[in-house]
Amino acid sequence: MAVKEILDKRVIDLNMKAGNKDEVIRHLAGLLKNAGYVEDLEGYVKDVYLREEEGITGIGGHVAIPHGKSEFVDKVGIAVGRTQQMVDWESYDEEPVDLFFLFAVPSDSGGVKDHLRLIAELAGKLGNEAIMQKLQAASTYEDLLDAFS
Repeated sequence: MAVKEILDKRVIDLNMKAGNKDEVIRHLAGLLKNAGYVEDLEGYVKDVYLREEEGITGIGGHVAIPHGKSEFVDKVGIAVGRTQQMVDWESYDEEPVDLFFLFAVPSDSGGVKDHLRLIAELAGKLGNEAIMQKLQAASTYEDLLDAFS
C-alpha cells in the first residue's frame, strides 16, 4: 500500500475555509466520514486529539500530518487539505501550516502496520524539496497524484 494508491478524490479539499486547528481536523474528518472511512465522527476526532496530545504533528514547511489510530475507522485513508490562510499549529519549525494530511487508521494490528508504512513513505516524500514544491502548488487531485509519482 502506497500513499498514491490510497489518495481518494472524495477526501481531498485543496481550498478549505478552516481558520484554526479544530476546524481543520473536523472538516477533514467529516470528509473521511462521508466517504465511508470513519463510522463515528466524534469518536474518531477524539482519538486524533489524543494523538495530538502525545507530540507535535507539524513537520515543518507549512505541513502537518495529524493522525490517530481509532476503533471508529473502517479502512485506512488519508484526507488531504489546504487552507486559504495559514493556521496556527504546533510545528517543529514553529511556523503555521496550510497543508494537512489527516490519517485515518484502524486500531487493529494490520491498520497499525499500514499506518507506519504510509507515515514513513509520506515523511520521505515530504523531505524532498521538489515534491514539497509540487504539493504546495497542487490545486487539483491530479496535481497531488503527480507530486507523489
